Amino acid sequence: MPDCDYCGATVDGEDAYLDHLASEHEGELGSIDERRVAERSPDDDGGFPVGPAVLVGLLAAAGGLVVYVTFLMGGSGGTAAASSLPDSGDGSVVSQVQTEESNGLDHREQGTEIDYERVPPTSGAHWGRSWESAGFYSERPPLESLVHSLEHGAVVVYYDPAQLTPEAEEHLRGWATNQSGNWRSFIAVPNPNQNPESAYVLTAWTKRLTMDEYDDATVRAFTAEYIGRGPENPVR
Repeated sequence: MPDCDYCGATVDGEDAYLDHLASEHEGELGSIDERRVAERSPDDDGGFPVGPAVLVGLLAAAGGLVVYVTFLMGGSGGTAAASSLPDSGDGSVVSQVQTEESNGLDHREQGTEIDYERVPPTSGAHWGRSWESAGFYSERPPLESLVHSLEHGAVVVYYDPAQLTPEAEEHLRGWATNQSGNWRSFIAVPNPNQNPESAYVLTAWTKRLTMDEYDDATVRAFTAEYIGRGPENPVR
């Protein structure tokens, strides 16, 4: 019986799982799950009319999907389980996270330039009408909207483009694909500093962790601990 990657619910069978995704998690689904739900077309009896030709096509599509997911997630040892997170992160990683004093969560007018005490910021005033969606960004969005994303429960990873490896990029893209809810998104953006303190800086609301080299287990632990737990609308 598949467990829901978004809320942990247990459902009876694949059909019930897709029904659950459609009814309970609209707007939260990653691109792959959205396609699975959209392509499901039950017949009048609630089943699927699968003839031999259709079955062959479905099997071929499923094989292609497995290859695609494996590639996107950076191989079988990558973030293949990124969408299925535990309730908390590994203690050996979480113990290294810096907790910073909140600089407030005031909303400012769109376009107002805000001088953050520390960059990348983990809290503070931000634009009240815009925030960033999940994704891997090659051009950095404004810090003022990224901080709003943190308030929404996002994990924002700042990477140094000069030190970003192809493998790390694949993993980060995989995380952003699998964690794309409105209140629990994963965002990867270039570090705004000319000489970043580390190759990767992981941030959540008032939380910071640096990595000199990319480590997917560390990203998983940080994400499990903090994603979806922003101050505006916690969903975990």
